[in-house]
Amino acid sequence: MMTVSTAALILDRCDELATHSALPGGLIERVYLSPEHAAVNALAADWMKQSGLTTWQDAAGNQCGRLEGATPGLPALLLGSHLDTVPCAGRYDGILGVLLAIAVADRVRVSGRVLPFALEVVAFGDEEGTRFGTTLLGSRALAGTWQPEWWRLRDAHGVTLHEAFLAFGLDPARVAEAARSPQDLVGYLEAHIEQGPVLDDSDQPLAVVTSIAGARRFQITIDGAAGHSGTPWSLRRDALAGASEAILAIEDIARRANLIATVGHLRVFPDAVNVIPGRAEFSLDLRGQFDAERDSAWEGIEAALSDICSRRLLTVHSVQTHSAPAAHCSTRLREAVADGIRSSSVAGSVSTDAPSLLSMAGHDAMAVAAVTEIGMLFVRCAGGVSHHPDESVTEADVDAALEAVEAAVLAVVDAQPFEGSAA
Repeated sequence: MMTVSTAALILDRCDELATHSALPGGLIERVYLSPEHAAVNALAADWMKQSGLTTWQDAAGNQCGRLEGATPGLPALLLGSHLDTVPCAGRYDGILGVLLAIAVADRVRVSGRVLPFALEVVAFGDEEGTRFGTTLLGSRALAGTWQPEWWRLRDAHGVTLHEAFLAFGLDPARVAEAARSPQDLVGYLEAHIEQGPVLDDSDQPLAVVTSIAGARRFQITIDGAAGHSGTPWSLRRDALAGASEAILAIEDIARRANLIATVGHLRVFPDAVNVIPGRAEFSLDLRGQFDAERDSAWEGIEAALSDICSRRLLTVHSVQTHSAPAAHCSTRLREAVADGIRSSSVAGSVSTDAPSLLSMAGHDAMAVAAVTEIGMLFVRCAGGVSHHPDESVTEADVDAALEAVEAAVLAVVDAQPFEGSAA
């Protein structure tokens, strides 16, 4: 059984990583290819070495560690998550999964158990996309799906991704070396806070993730005509009024389709109290369990926007800024995670069945799914609060998650070889 002191150590390490931030006053922001990124990679590498792992930073800036199996060079079961954050972040989103992975590798090493595959821990450098606006850069590099056009992405200071690579000490020409091949992998397991209230509301500490919702993001612009606020109703072409109707239509369409739609950014021009807005720009984040249903809803949204703007004598233009297909956790890894939860100390204390949840939030696992099978475990987060300083987990839940992930790794040993693996 895992001791509480190891869970406490993990929480202490979360606190230590939180001190590496670009923001003052105890707030957390840690972005890709920044000095803070380098600092937490160094810490993670040190903890990996203490756990007996061979370490390296890959060609995309991900921090990696490896514990060999029965013989050197065997395919690897990957464990991990990410160390980057959103602005004003909590200290567990991604970070907890990395530290659980290191602790599990340490447990396996100390136990003396010889696995028929290697264990690798990966701390991805960019999942959130905070700096360059494109998410999952670290895990996409590992999956071999890096896109050349990303080199032209710029951060808020005008620095390109290409320039940031060079400043970090990486060679952009070698980024493909971060890619793994299917035959070298057994699968990927990721532990992560739930980022939702289901576990907390149901008093359950852990859950099996069934799949990760696919997401599409758009930047939508509605143009009308700016004018004096005294302009009669019949002569107005108010872009903000049209955008307001459009946003409510988006909400209605998404609700009826059982999807999630979020308009998180809205800007108007010329943005004056006594001027009719001539332009409104807003974002749309559209998510669903099944890509076909999500794409069908987008077609309905496009039609609704066109109708609204036609009636209001406005024009509408949309640009897709992000697309990620839904990622379904494999049956074998879902069963391994469920076995792990049932084997942990929480089994029977609340429920004998491992709860199953769909993740509406994106994770590195959805990128890794392009190269190997994936499985995920959710850990309860108080109130479901995430991407916020109030993120909170308990020592008991971390202890249970550690037991469950370790047991899931051992359950993989007993599973049949995975498709695309050499195990």
